[in-house]
Amino acid sequence: MFFVDTLEFEGLGNRSYLAGGSRGAVAVDPPRDIDQVIAAAAKRGVRIAYVAETHVHNDYVTGGLELARVTGAAYLVPAGAHMSFARTPVADGDTVTVDDGLVLRAIATPGHTPHHTSYVLEEGGRAAAAFTGGSLLIGTVGRPDLVEPRLTEQLARAQHASAHRLADELDDEVPVLPTHGFGSFCSSSQAEGDATTIGRERGSNDALTRDVDTFVAELLAGLDDVPAYYAHMGPANAAGPAPVDLTPPGRADAGEIASRLAAGEWVVDLRSRTAFAEGHVAGSFNFEGEGKLATYLAWLIPWGRPVTLLAETPERIADAQRELARVGIDRPAAAATGDPAGWIRAGEELASFPRAVFADLADARERGEEVVVLDVRRDSERANGFVAGSVHIPVHELYGRLGEVPSGTVWVHCAGGMRAAIAASLLDAAGRQVVAVDDGFDAATDAGLTVTRA
Repeated sequence: MFFVDTLEFEGLGNRSYLAGGSRGAVAVDPPRDIDQVIAAAAKRGVRIAYVAETHVHNDYVTGGLELARVTGAAYLVPAGAHMSFARTPVADGDTVTVDDGLVLRAIATPGHTPHHTSYVLEEGGRAAAAFTGGSLLIGTVGRPDLVEPRLTEQLARAQHASAHRLADELDDEVPVLPTHGFGSFCSSSQAEGDATTIGRERGSNDALTRDVDTFVAELLAGLDDVPAYYAHMGPANAAGPAPVDLTPPGRADAGEIASRLAAGEWVVDLRSRTAFAEGHVAGSFNFEGEGKLATYLAWLIPWGRPVTLLAETPERIADAQRELARVGIDRPAAAATGDPAGWIRAGEELASFPRAVFADLADARERGEEVVVLDVRRDSERANGFVAGSVHIPVHELYGRLGEVPSGTVWVHCAGGMRAAIAASLLDAAGRQVVAVDDGFDAATDAGLTVTRA
């Protein structure tokens, strides 16, 4: 009897898998922090015989090379992927025996990348599960534009063909187990639900219900922004990532925090946006530890800039350190925990700014106050409607475009509040008067604000 354990990484919107039988197992698309995979194998009492990559990842640093080294497993990597280290190249149709009666078969599924490979776990000669990586996802497919702009349409067409190959070769009841699609920007759109089968996708996935030309046109029209840090992930994975170091960073006192800020380093406060607005170290930035920390911090920060982390507890620092290591921000420069009053020097005061809802913004406008409304959502979100008269700078571009924000008090909003809090902290650190709108965008219309389209 086989098993499949799912390892979910909500911050990055990805999943990894451990699958096997009574003695042997394969780890598919493992995370950088391999201790979780090793613990899952230990709980099952199995040996990791194989580590399999579906593709060279663009959205996180893989733990595959290190996991294979530590466990002695064979490292299966698609043959077309150019790597700088020894591995076991896998071509279409190749098979390995994971355990008695359990075989892993490679199926070439180009589209997300030219070399993308899915793996089918077969028990007794019948398909039991399909690990589809960035190929066939839940209700969608992996985006085809992350490798080379000139290849995007070609890869989109390959995605269509690959999805059809999987649907043609596998029975309806076979579970589809993708790596992307749960919030990752590697997905062309986000998954609806958290489980699916070949049969369900056959009836609902655009790649399987649209003709190729219609599918490609719609897929390309819907592609969204690409996080800037993706440019560093592929090369890091191809070169062979170093082992991750999750030992605690050094403790920073108030003087060191001030010195690091003065040196232009980033000091990141992981507390809730409510707590941050009420009182924080002047010049620090707010990336909530429970939000999409790794995605947005790695997207905004100048790559390689030292980061000091602030949080209420050591546990929150450890969680953030683990998540950031998955995207190549390996070692915080320092960290501080406890009460924010302890993060500032004697005689200094904590900074703060107000929070509001869209109804408050409507009241301010009605009173005739001159306010700047800053929309930090992505282009695709704004296209569906925006507050009339608002300025638009997506949050991932704001750090480099602060000088474009008009003078005056800035009321900043996104779709729900998290990104507005990030933006508010950037503006506050730059000395601007800011109000963070912590509200769902649907409330703008309910508040009487005019929402329009371009």
